[in-house]
Amino acid sequence: MTIKLRSGLFAVALSVTLASCSEQVAEQEAPEQENHHATAHEAEAQDGALAIQAQSEPDTLKGSLKAEAHGMIGPAHLTVAYHSPAVRGRVIWGGLVANSQVWVTGAHSATSLQTDQPITIGGQPLPAGKYALFTIPGEKEWTVIINKNWEQHLADDYSEAEDVVRFTVKPETVEQHQERLRYEIVPQSDEQGAVVMTWDKLKLTLPVGV
Repeated sequence: MTIKLRSGLFAVALSVTLASCSEQVAEQEAPEQENHHATAHEAEAQDGALAIQAQSEPDTLKGSLKAEAHGMIGPAHLTVAYHSPAVRGRVIWGGLVANSQVWVTGAHSATSLQTDQPITIGGQPLPAGKYALFTIPGEKEWTVIINKNWEQHLADDYSEAEDVVRFTVKPETVEQHQERLRYEIVPQSDEQGAVVMTWDKLKLTLPVGV
């Protein structure tokens, strides 16, 4: 075999070997890249707050989801930050959520209500700021509590002495089932609106004015 022929065969063999190695490297890197994107997506879903939508059917997501509701009532921007549990076939009212006890009105850390403008809620004045939103459920009437200690776990550190506003509202029974606890900021006019909570087949409307 001549030197030129051997050199040509060696070059062909080297090219085939390099191409094969490149394909193997690409095959090895592709799953890693896919896993990276999947992990990043999961982290975004876990760390970011969701906007809970109307939902009549159960979902496959586990636990209570971190959620927020935003909205404008007149010039005031309101935010409710909470964790949204699901019904999952359980008895909620008078079962999972006991009557006549202070409830975080969500799950995990205290549900918070924040407003960047002074407002009235339940007909009572509330300065701009961030607050905890608690309730005391009842069969015919609920007590709504706005408390200045917004950063607490459930109602473990709740103190009535830190209440800023207390008022009562009557819950409504609705036909449409809501699987995950949901808050909405609902404007009704230039100066009136409401913070609305729905879960299971119960609706609670907290009137807001500016």
